[in-house]
Amino acid sequence: MDKVRVGIIGVGYLGMQHARILSYLEEAELIGVADLNFKKAVQIGNRHGVKYFQDYENMLDEIDAGIVATPTSEHFAISMKLLQESKHVLVEKPITETIEQGETLVKEAQKNGSILQVGHLERFNPAVEAIENLISEPKFIEVQRLGSFSARSLDIDVVLDLMIHDLDIILALLKDEVNLIKSSGIHVLSDKIDIANARIEFKKGCVATLTASRVHQGKVRKLRIFEPTSYYSVDYIDQEVKIFPLNGRQTDIKTLKIKKEEPLKKELQNFFQCIRKGKMSKVSGEEGLRALRLAYKVLEESSE
Repeated sequence: MDKVRVGIIGVGYLGMQHARILSYLEEAELIGVADLNFKKAVQIGNRHGVKYFQDYENMLDEIDAGIVATPTSEHFAISMKLLQESKHVLVEKPITETIEQGETLVKEAQKNGSILQVGHLERFNPAVEAIENLISEPKFIEVQRLGSFSARSLDIDVVLDLMIHDLDIILALLKDEVNLIKSSGIHVLSDKIDIANARIEFKKGCVATLTASRVHQGKVRKLRIFEPTSYYSVDYIDQEVKIFPLNGRQTDIKTLKIKKEEPLKKELQNFFQCIRKGKMSKVSGEEGLRALRLAYKVLEESSE
């Protein structure tokens, strides 16, 4: 396969970012965009010189892959239709609204041999990638993901909106099973949970604490990982990693050299490489489902 022919379904904020990057990627060709808000579809279609539709099914015959950037409640129906039509799918996180829907999508992708990738963007953050092979014996993990209020994603709780990014990263880094979860959450500006905190204990002994808020002043995206001899401080926004020795000698602090890149671009390149070369996606449907299961366990504990 030469260029992958792609259609974007949903051109809100994330859909627009996908279209922007697709406009210059060599691996793919943006064929068209679709949105129930036809005025928006026309605007983005014209901006990039591609076809625009109100009904995404009208472009299925012309594409090899679909990017689903709609509200979460629409992920399942659209992704399922794409998979049934033997299209490859990149669906934004969370993979689906329910665990059962996610399981169905994964099975459909396996049956058809289609790539099903989930948009856990931070897995492609160069700072996260820089520590993947450095972590060997994590004992304690602390995460803060705080942001200001936005009308986007208010159809889901902050755990599914923001915290799920870090749940996915922790699962990928630890490759361990959860032993115990304690969590809490509160409503502030919506009828969903807007601030959440979770403490997760893993079977091999590591403990992770996560805080997610969408009513914070400013934006914070930080991950700290403590090991017996040092700890890693990761700033997602600045794409910076510092390694602090636990011997107290400040002169031994290291700042890793990281080539800064746009995670969304890397995510899309991975998706197209998987399609063209038949490789396994870095964030497969199974991994997206695993993160969703853990997110729901956190939500269940916070509602008790």
